Amino acid sequence: MTLKINSVAPDFKAKTSEGDISFHEWLGDSWGVLFSHPKDFTPVCTTELGSLASMKPEFDKRNVKVIGLSVDKVDDHIKWLDDIKDVTGTKPNYPIIADEKLEIAKLYNMLEGDAGVESMGRTAVDNQTVRTVFIIRPDKRIGLFLTYPMATGRNFNEILRAIDSMQLTVKHKVATPANWNKGDDVIIVPAVSDDEAKKKYPDGWDAPKPYLSMPICIFFSWMITKLCRSKNITSSFYSSSFK
Repeated sequence: MTLKINSVAPDFKAKTSEGDISFHEWLGDSWGVLFSHPKDFTPVCTTELGSLASMKPEFDKRNVKVIGLSVDKVDDHIKWLDDIKDVTGTKPNYPIIADEKLEIAKLYNMLEGDAGVESMGRTAVDNQTVRTVFIIRPDKRIGLFLTYPMATGRNFNEILRAIDSMQLTVKHKVATPANWNKGDDVIIVPAVSDDEAKKKYPDGWDAPKPYLSMPICIFFSWMITKLCRSKNITSSFYSSSFK
C-alpha cells in the first residue's frame, strides 16, 4: 500500500526501548511524530536523537508524542542511549521502536517488500531510506512526511514549525505562506467568502492583487485569496489554536 498525505497511518504492535506498544493506542488523542533512522551507533543519528530529546518539552506543549524507529534490537537502543547523552548532553526521553524484522519499515514504505526479513547483517547504507519523519494527526492520518539523505541531519525546528502550521490550519480556514513562523501573517482560504471574512476578521485584511481573491492561480492547488494582515487576527488564531 502506497502511503500519502491523508492516508491512515498503519497500526502495528512493536517492542520499544520503553516496553511494548500498540501504535494507535499509544497515540491516543495526541498528535504524533514517528521518525526513523538507519542504524544505531551512527554519527548523524546520534546528534539527531539527542537534539530531539532536548526539544521534547516543545513537542509536549503542542500535545505531540514522539517515537523513534530503527531496525536494531531493543538492547542496542538501550546501550546507545548513554552514548547519545555523552555526545549531546541529553538522553532520549521517548521510546525507540526495535523493528528487527523490518516489518514496520516496509509497512511505512521505507523499505521495499523484498528487503529481507531480518536486520542482522544490514548496514546503515542498506537502511538509508529508513530516514523518514511522519507527522500524524489525532485522527490517525498522515499530515506530512519527509525523507532525508543519510548525510543531512534533520532540523527539528522545521518539524515544530510544520506542526504549528498544521495545528493552526486544521482549526481555522487559513493557510500559511512560505517561511511562515508562529505569530506571522496568514492567508484566508478561498472557502471563506467576503461576508464571512468580515464577520471573522472585523479588523480587515489586505488583498495585494485582485486575482488573488479568485481561485485561478495555476501554481498553487490551495489558491491564495486574501492575505490577512491584522495582528489582532493572527494573535486570536494562535491564542485558540493550541487549546
